[in-house]
Parts: sequence; structure tokens; C-alpha cells
Amino acid sequence: LWRFGYSARLLKTNNFRTAASNPSFPAVWMQYSGRIPGLFMGVKKTSFFTMPETVEDKAHLELYSPHPQVRGMTQLNREAFKRTLVVPALKAKKEIVNTLLKSLKHTVLQRPGLKRVVEDPEDEDSRFLLLDPHKLPEFSLGEPEQEALKQLGVCPQVSKYNLELTYENFKSEEILRAVLPEGQEVTSGFSRVGHIAHLNLRDHQLPYRHLIGQVIIDKNPGVTCVVNKTNIIDSTYRNFQMEVLAGESNLVTKVKENNTVYELDFSKVYWNPRLSTEHGRIVELLKPGDVLFDVFAGIGPFAIPAAKKKCQVFANDLNPESYSWLLHNCKLNKVANKIKAFNMDGRDFLLGPVREELSKELWKEEQKTSFHIVMNLPALAVEFLDVFRHLLAGEPCSTAALPTVHCYGFSKHKDPAKDIQERAEASLGTSLEGHCSTYLVRNVAPNKEMLCISFQIPAAVLYKRPCPDEAKPASKRLCTSKDFSEERL
Repeated sequence: LWRFGYSARLLKTNNFRTAASNPSFPAVWMQYSGRIPGLFMGVKKTSFFTMPETVEDKAHLELYSPHPQVRGMTQLNREAFKRTLVVPALKAKKEIVNTLLKSLKHTVLQRPGLKRVVEDPEDEDSRFLLLDPHKLPEFSLGEPEQEALKQLGVCPQVSKYNLELTYENFKSEEILRAVLPEGQEVTSGFSRVGHIAHLNLRDHQLPYRHLIGQVIIDKNPGVTCVVNKTNIIDSTYRNFQMEVLAGESNLVTKVKENNTVYELDFSKVYWNPRLSTEHGRIVELLKPGDVLFDVFAGIGPFAIPAAKKKCQVFANDLNPESYSWLLHNCKLNKVANKIKAFNMDGRDFLLGPVREELSKELWKEEQKTSFHIVMNLPALAVEFLDVFRHLLAGEPCSTAALPTVHCYGFSKHKDPAKDIQERAEASLGTSLEGHCSTYLVRNVAPNKEMLCISFQIPAAVLYKRPCPDEAKPASKRLCTSKDFSEERL
């Protein structure tokens, strides 16, 4: 059911069994479920097989599988994949081949990459029309097909044609399924980062990793380098060690996301093409003139589009390589004068430039600018929320101007939204009930979700009110206690 994207919550309801019995349920669910705010959708990792194999599927697999001798191959030998199959064929004059194709459209060979019409080496005026052997197991046509041929004046006699299949005729999943041990999972999913294909191979696939890499290059135009992650993401710089499996060792690449171009060294900075939609979602919330503080900016997928949208941007990243590529991409996209970049620890960035800018701007009584703080370090970001406790001194003139935080986190909890909210509340020291929203970004792994929790920082958390004996005269205070009380109400 997860393969159809059904909600985990729906699976637990008592009404699921009744709803699922409706034949139109899957189609209707897929059409509308993504439009419901806050709905948790499962994200399935791409694989070769998404549905159980039927008897008919198995027949096709046997028919179009490479030669059995390739089983266990670790070094790619393309010649070993050659195989000759005997398929049914009809001989006809070349003038009527197109008409014949239409008449036998349900019977002709439909395999992508294979010609359905081939020349007759003994008669240049004739052609062979290749038919699907699965649909003609006895090499004889049914009555409807014979009647169609009779009307066209074509002899219904079916010939045998030797069809040679080569490495080029097989799909990548067919090749890998034939090579890896029977019963082992074959995964074709990979992330595309410019000319680089990034894999996360499992242990049983590692002996075949170089072959897998070469097959991906062969079957995916534009991919010239295949890498495999060899360890988990470093919690400090958010990059990981990788091994080049096939192709060139050039890991400096260019990508385009949401009409913005980025250049990066994939081996030294963090980049995930699966976050494209999330980057766009957050930028869509911003309006020209808003202020964005990007605490863990990476190479700029939030910061640069925001600057292009005429927002004022403060972008920071601890990784010197990310900081360097951030500056490079700011120039590349001609927004260098709209982004103030920093190479600091996230906590220091919040306590320094962010606090300074908020202290300078939030005292204005008619503040119309919206402030957004993005914290995209899902492994640790929630732990940074405590920095907002009494970050500013005094009292706000308007709670409407209080910054909105978009904080990312991972959760393995059965109720991930509740989990991330409770963790955020623990860091802030206050309840967010009714004052926050959670959004499921993607399914990272089985039982592991990436979420974004968004909330406006409560004034009681953000501001440290002065003690009575330290209070300034009313004429010099940012605003009166009465104003603050009215705003809170």
C-alpha cells in the first residue's frame, strides 16, 4: 500500500477496509491526497519492481532475459549478453506493412528498442512483421487476425524468425537482475547531480558495484560518473565519503533547480536533488522585502532564490567549502550584493548577526517586514532552538513582526509530527500547541521521516524582560507593558 503513497494514518483507521474495497479508491486517493494540508505521504524509493509479478510477467522475463551465463559477473562483458530468440513473423509486401501494423497492433512485438519491421534478405520488396511470441505461443494466428489478413490479401502462414538480442537491447534492471544472485534485491534508484549518478548500494550489491556503475552510465545519457556513498553524512559538514564506481573522477558539477543554477564539488558539500520541492515551497512563502536568515545555508538553495525574489538574505554555513561555493553561486546568479554570507557555527550565527539584525529591526513600531529563519540541518537543528530563549532584551512593540522559524528534523516515531513538536517545545521551553504546523518533506528510509516544523517564536521566549529596578523610563522603553499585554491578548 505504501507503494501507492497511502497515508500511514489512513491505514490505521477503521474505515480503511471499507474505503479500499471501492475500485476507484486508489485513483481518487492519488488524485486528491497530496492537496490536503498536513497529510503525511509515504515516499517510495525507486526500484525495479513495484508490483508483484504475475505468471504473464514471468513469461516476459524469461523471454527477454540476457543469457544465463552472465549470472555472477562482476566485470562487465557486453558480448556475454547476446542471445538469439525464435519469434513468430509474418511476411508481407512493404507497401501494406503500415496497414498491417494497425490491424495487428495487439499482436505485434511491442518491446521498446526492438524493430517490429525488418527486411527480408531474400526479397527486397517484402518485409517481416515480428509478432509477440508470448501472444502466439503456438506460432499460429487466431481467427480475428486471420480474417484481417485475408482482407489485406496476406498469407496467414507464420514464419520463424531468429531475433538476436544484444546488451544494447536490455534495460538496466534486466541486466542487473540477470547478473546479481537470484532472490537478491536489485535497486535502480539513484540521485542525479549534473553528470553524476549517486548510489546508496547495499552490502550484497557491493561485489558488483563497478559493473552496476558502468551499466548506469551506459543506460543513462549524460551520466559520466557514478559514485557510491561509503559512510553516513558527517554531522559537522554534512558531506560523506564516496567511491567512484565508473566513469570519470570529476566531481565538480553543475545543476539547475527551480530556475537557478548552482555549481559545486559533490565530494565536499551537501546537495540533495530530492529537496528541490521543499526549497521551492519555503521560497514561495517569502515576499519581496522580507528578511531571510539561513542558518545552515549550504551552497544556497534557499538563500539564492530568496535573493532573486528581492528578499534581504543573511546566509551562513560552517563548512568552509560550502561557504566558498555559496559565494561562487551568489556571483553566478548575480545576487552577491543581496546576500550577506557568513562562515560560522550555527549557534554563533544566531547569537551574533541574527540577534544584531533583529534587535535593530524589531523595535520599529510600524514594522511591516516579515522575518524568516530557516534551519535545515535535520540531524541537529532542533537542538539549536534553545538559542532563541531570551535572545533579545526588552519587549516587542508588535508580535506580528516576530520571526517565523522553519526547522527541519528526522523522526522514527510512529507519530512523527507529534515527536518533532514535542522536541521543539522541549528546546524552546514552551508549548507550541495550536501555534505551529508540521510538513512531511520526504521519507528518508523505512520508518524514518524528514519533517519541517514552522512556528512564530513566542514573545515570552524570544524576549528577556528587564527587572523592575533595571527598567528604563517609559519614554525610552521600546513599548509599554500595556501595549505588550494587548498584543499578547
